[in-house]
Amino acid sequence: MGESIMLEILKETGALLEGHFLLTSGKHSKEYVQCAKILRYPDKAAQVLQPVAEQLKDLKPDLLVGPAMGGIIVAYELGRQLGIEAIFTERVDGKMELRRGFEIPKGSRIVICEDVVTTAKSSLEVKDLLEEMGGEVIGLASIIDRTAGNVDVDIISAIQLHIDTFDKEDCPMCKEGLPYVKPGSRKIK
Repeated sequence: MGESIMLEILKETGALLEGHFLLTSGKHSKEYVQCAKILRYPDKAAQVLQPVAEQLKDLKPDLLVGPAMGGIIVAYELGRQLGIEAIFTERVDGKMELRRGFEIPKGSRIVICEDVVTTAKSSLEVKDLLEEMGGEVIGLASIIDRTAGNVDVDIISAIQLHIDTFDKEDCPMCKEGLPYVKPGSRKIK
């Protein structure tokens, strides 16, 4: 799928937001991508994740793991397209855990699935957990890669987006007195 089609889907579903946003990293931005707005439509989820699934076939994963919240539906849809199991981790007292009777068979080839990757902090936390449990993390898949190459992990994504971020002190929206919203699911420390 081409980048222009992906951007069209982001806009059509209302997933590309404009305003003043406080990100989990503590930085601010003028734009935010809310992938839940895409994932609420099963046909759109299938469409945007199809090229990711195609690329994952070559990796031959045994298992997909989606960190809650954003990765759950992504892992499920990729699992549906690839015909493999998809499970999820969730935060308990601020730490990612594998619960609900899910297990990691020793030596499993695992792909971590996210909606958007910006710093890869959650993904790397999940990677450490899965490897401690005996799994082998072989990749990271997402709808959107916002890392700009600033993380030490290979990402298979439907689209790469660059969204400018600002420290609070340098934020043009703060200087204009515009209030911000905190749209993500993770709390800021």
